[in-house]
Amino acid sequence: MVRLYTDDLNISYGEKLIVKNLSVKIPDKKITTIIGSNGCGKSTLLKAITRIISHQSGTVILDGENISKESTKILAKKMAILPQTPESASGLTVGELVSYGRFPYQKGFGRLTKKDYEVIDWALEVTGTKDFKFRPVDALSGGQRQRVWIAMALAQETEIIFLDEPTTYLDMAHQLEVLELLQKLNRDQDRTIVMVLHDLNQAARFADYMIALKAGEIVKTGSCEEVMVHEVLKEVFQIDAVIGRDPRTNKPMCVTYNLLRGETTNEETTIPYYANVGTNY
Repeated sequence: MVRLYTDDLNISYGEKLIVKNLSVKIPDKKITTIIGSNGCGKSTLLKAITRIISHQSGTVILDGENISKESTKILAKKMAILPQTPESASGLTVGELVSYGRFPYQKGFGRLTKKDYEVIDWALEVTGTKDFKFRPVDALSGGQRQRVWIAMALAQETEIIFLDEPTTYLDMAHQLEVLELLQKLNRDQDRTIVMVLHDLNQAARFADYMIALKAGEIVKTGSCEEVMVHEVLKEVFQIDAVIGRDPRTNKPMCVTYNLLRGETTNEETTIPYYANVGTNY
């Protein structure tokens, strides 16, 4: 089932065309990861789909409706986005910032209800930020702030969540915590998750579906097995990658790679498992 898709989407910054005639379907109730080199249009695509920026031509369709014609509150009950560089939260406590996720549900004078407070506390709990509830956001470390922003997105209680590099500023353990949380939300609550990730192995490990972009155009879409292959990574990143299998998840993984630097390679190098190159599990 597909609730969300784009059709011939073109997005420009000034006179520079960033995304070109892009048509893509986002699988419902699945985790989709978007990969590509810096400046290829990943973040721009997320912003256009969530109506943060406008597109020059083409359409974004959600539940059969053009999102450009939807009211902001209705759209905000369906889609939430955590941008790559969230706006400043200067002067706000953690609890206050997370409460902004309840905006689409407020009426009248905008007072928070018992349900709002319950959702806020749940979002703080699952992101490990409950102890910071009354602390200023400015007083937190980069990793702590990132988790608070994720809590705000979760408090919005949308069926679709977009995250632009959600593991930025986080150490390895907290990266895994965040990604496992998003995976749990997908599996337990059928949330549709769409993420831009730079780490290819994380992208493949947690994705049901992958989108590979280059210069604003799709190179390949499909399962991890279809996208995380030598030829796709060669075209998207200009690398000669060795693809193996994660012995714990059996997902494809990039074991090692070289920059191509102008040379060509015609052979796809694969190994069955990463353990075969000297790592014991």
